[in-house]
Amino acid sequence: MTRRHLLTSGFFASTATALLPNAFGQSAPAAPSIFKLAPLPYEANALEPHIDAQTMMIHHGKHHQTYVTKLNEALATLPTAPKGTPEELHGWLSNLDAVPEKIRTAVRNHGGGHFNHDLFWNSLTPNPTEPTGELKDALGAAFGSGDAAMAEYLDKGGKIFGSGWVWLVFDPTKKAIAMTTTPNQDTPLAAGHVPLLGIDVWEHAYYLKYQNKRADYLKAVANVINWDVVAQRYAKAVKA
Repeated sequence: MTRRHLLTSGFFASTATALLPNAFGQSAPAAPSIFKLAPLPYEANALEPHIDAQTMMIHHGKHHQTYVTKLNEALATLPTAPKGTPEELHGWLSNLDAVPEKIRTAVRNHGGGHFNHDLFWNSLTPNPTEPTGELKDALGAAFGSGDAAMAEYLDKGGKIFGSGWVWLVFDPTKKAIAMTTTPNQDTPLAAGHVPLLGIDVWEHAYYLKYQNKRADYLKAVANVINWDVVAQRYAKAVKA
């Protein structure tokens, strides 16, 4: 069964119509907690001095929480509540055309924000590692050297106009690693790419500490990447 078949014949096929308004004028129930904000995988101050604790607390507890809340509010308008699994969200973001039009923008923006941030938090660590094994080889094949990869990362991240993300992805069609960017909270999933590492380039991710010095922030984040996690994602993507 293909991914597209799953999307069109599964959950969204059964939720093509919206809930009717409450005929008795009763207030609508609060939006259910379909998706939930997971705690950070480390303490808020664990990534200092590269990312400060106040930024982490606001970024995670305020910005990320808002994406989750707004996503849940949109999904609550459907007649059947989704399960709220990562696999479900992954499927929607991989094929936004299959999402009901009335909530498509919310899923793209708030669902994308939730997906992107979950991946971001889990890509960082207070005990940074280095690329090894097959991932190191793939990075070498794609960029030639670690310095070249860093230069492309800084260049692409620095050239994002406004808000967005810089990504290390696996391209299944080329069976190779690449570096891309997306605006706002768009994800590489929509382009058929597998996200291996995503770095948030919205100003709220760095402005308290770095102000307008985005390049300094991008260099700092490179010091706390969990390359072991990235390697796991790469190995899974290659097998898939």
